[in-house]
Amino acid sequence: MTRSLYLLRWTLVLGLLVVLSGSTLPGQEPIRLIIRVDDMGCSHATNTGIRQTFEHGIATSVEIMVPTAWYPEAIAMLREMPDADVGVHLTLTSEWTNVKWRPLTQAPSITDERGYFYPMVWPNKRLPDAAILDHEWSIEEMEKELRAQIEMAKRDIPQLTHLSSHMGCLNINDETNALFVKLAEEYGLDIFPEAYDTKRMPGLGDNTLPPEQRVSRFIENLETLTPGNWLFVEHPADDFPEQQAIGHPGYEHVAQDRYGVLKMLTDPRVKAAIDRLGIELISYADLKL
Repeated sequence: MTRSLYLLRWTLVLGLLVVLSGSTLPGQEPIRLIIRVDDMGCSHATNTGIRQTFEHGIATSVEIMVPTAWYPEAIAMLREMPDADVGVHLTLTSEWTNVKWRPLTQAPSITDERGYFYPMVWPNKRLPDAAILDHEWSIEEMEKELRAQIEMAKRDIPQLTHLSSHMGCLNINDETNALFVKLAEEYGLDIFPEAYDTKRMPGLGDNTLPPEQRVSRFIENLETLTPGNWLFVEHPADDFPEQQAIGHPGYEHVAQDRYGVLKMLTDPRVKAAIDRLGIELISYADLKL
């Protein structure tokens, strides 16, 4: 056998082994995936669902909402999850119809006549006059409120590593984007996935899918990932009566949707696919390593 044929043979063998084992070739960049679960604090069912995705599933980072009704329970749970990577999910909206939250500070330009955050960031035809951008809002009041949220979380949660924004509330314009960056840097929470060439993993595309179809589609999406950093964001929750009462016009099936997410993120077949594909589950903090 000639040297060139010998090398070709072993290249094919190694390639087959990589496919079968799900691992990467020596020197090849791995597939690294953050599984971020959002909205801890917004309901008891969300808190218990998120805890399950860490204890029995694949979650690696969690976002907590400070001004919400179930924030005290959330921080108590996080004390029992000291290895969890936590981000402050900066909150300037209160989207659900039957449960509301208010700012920690006096912020009349971003609240309604009852003192609640507006439901939406951008104008929504189903909720007229119920968005931040439907009104004259103050960047100074936003900053004061966001600082209060960050400072409370820093007092309560030692494992904070980063910030994120609920419903994209800091994507309004360049001024709010600059505020987001400034606060992250000032409080030492400046881990931005985009700075590490992190791409968004495809979503399911349909939040009405039953759990079985969610699992198969999620695995199909895992199989499309290429070497590099990836981020997947979802909202798991238990299907409790409390959660069944949560919703807003255009999104009334919240409990069904989020329970399906919980089942998907804790399904053994998903874990097995991640192992088979050689995907490395990482957190926000791991991006800096």
